[in-house]
Amino acid sequence: MSTDRPYSNVLQRLRDVGLRPTKQRLALGKLLFDREPRHVTAEQLHSEVVCGSVRVSLATVYNTLHQFTQVGLLREVVVEPNRSYFDTNTGDHHHFYAPEDGGLTDIPAEHVSLGNIPAPPQGTEVERVDVIVRVKKSI
Repeated sequence: MSTDRPYSNVLQRLRDVGLRPTKQRLALGKLLFDREPRHVTAEQLHSEVVCGSVRVSLATVYNTLHQFTQVGLLREVVVEPNRSYFDTNTGDHHHFYAPEDGGLTDIPAEHVSLGNIPAPPQGTEVERVDVIVRVKKSI
């Protein structure tokens, strides 16, 4: 039996990256990090938190997701111009994306071979390469 407090995991993560543990950050962090790795939109997370006991606006959810991304707790995956998912798996990997149902599935990095990546513009360096493979249902 664990003696950890309900928010201890999230509290430590926030402290480790220098973010103040507000009530909203703790509630959102618990939904994000106390589960298996997942992909979530801001709207999905807002819906989940509203079902709980914490009142939080959609704007606060967006702001928090972007703060978590900036400090490396999340990875933003942009699948379409106005559609982003936030990934709790920040390790090196890629994605299958199914626009029909909005499904996003991890592809281990070692399953994708990259070659001939052009030199980046002067004064920049490649941070990472994100591969998104769009899929659709077979007929």
